[in-house]
Amino acid sequence: MACNNSIHCTCTYISCSRHGKCCECVAYHRKSGEVPGCFFSKAGEKTYDRSIENLYNDFKQYR
Repeated sequence: MACNNSIHCTCTYISCSRHGKCCECVAYHRKSGEVPGCFFSKAGEKTYDRSIENLYNDFKQYR
């Protein structure tokens, strides 16, 4: 995984200091018990709800 990926970062929270820095983003969200926005569908990511439960619901909706 590329740790700097600002060109292809799908997170819409562009003011985040970790935007495009995949390794930092994953570590931050993991420490918080969350999932990074890039794991979600476009609609799921835009909710800004990074919970594992929301990821599960998002996945169920689009599979």
